[in-house]
Amino acid sequence: MLNTSSAVLPPPIVLDPLLQSWLQEDIGRGDRTTQALIPSAETGTAQWIVKEPGIVAGLPIAARVFRLLDPNIQFESRGTEGQRCNRGETIATITGSFAALLTGERVALNLTMRLSGIATATSRYVDKIADLSAQLVDTRKTTPGLRILEKYAAQVGGARNHRMGLDDGVMIKDNHIAAAGGIRQAIEQIRTRIPYPLTIEVETETLAQVEEALQHGADIIMLDNMPPDQMRQAVQKIRSTSNRIKIEASGNVTLETIRSVAETGVDFISSSAPITRSTWLDISMRLKQGIPDSSQA
Repeated sequence: MLNTSSAVLPPPIVLDPLLQSWLQEDIGRGDRTTQALIPSAETGTAQWIVKEPGIVAGLPIAARVFRLLDPNIQFESRGTEGQRCNRGETIATITGSFAALLTGERVALNLTMRLSGIATATSRYVDKIADLSAQLVDTRKTTPGLRILEKYAAQVGGARNHRMGLDDGVMIKDNHIAAAGGIRQAIEQIRTRIPYPLTIEVETETLAQVEEALQHGADIIMLDNMPPDQMRQAVQKIRSTSNRIKIEASGNVTLETIRSVAETGVDFISSSAPITRSTWLDISMRLKQGIPDSSQA
């Protein structure tokens, strides 16, 4: 199992409005099929079965979906977040009203399959550099409305979170540099206008830009789309100047290239790929018992 101690779920006051809105989207004016078929008092049990190997993420969120529909639902996870599972493995057993099980099925499964897919993809990248000091971090390339959960899934997969939003930190990118007229101008203007605890990160593409960022007190220097040899030179230049400055590498990081990037000595490697290029983990729900046939009574 992965080390998921840093993966923190949003509290109910944040999570519940999201889940309620997604349930409302799916339910609309009512679950026509379930309401017409099943007496509200009928209860039963369902199992969630994984149809391919992967890393499970999102089970506490799925449990919350069902409990918003029926507070008495019993959701029993077989294992913990970040657990590796095999094809055919049962990862959860859910007991409660058939109405809640069937009405919440799609939203709960969609979220868990999406988040498990991200956790699975992230773990592959993390595994490639597990014996090196560099850490994988995610990006803001997320699905609108799902960022807080997609970044949670990246944590479950073993990555660290980068900025959650624009208010989390200062990142001076190429277009900011162009707008300000240079790295020096951008740093000087921003430093006088931001709250004290925030750090300043500067995106660089050349060794000359790295030198300018160093001269003007950047706290974090990003090496963007640099070839490994140039990145290694940049790391040496930064390390010879200060051990305080953190170094991040970014740009077209793949499973094939992430290890060579990590070997240059950077502290962090940011990549959107574990989120943007992940596929859903296939999970299905199966009822263990059916509804009694009232015509036979």
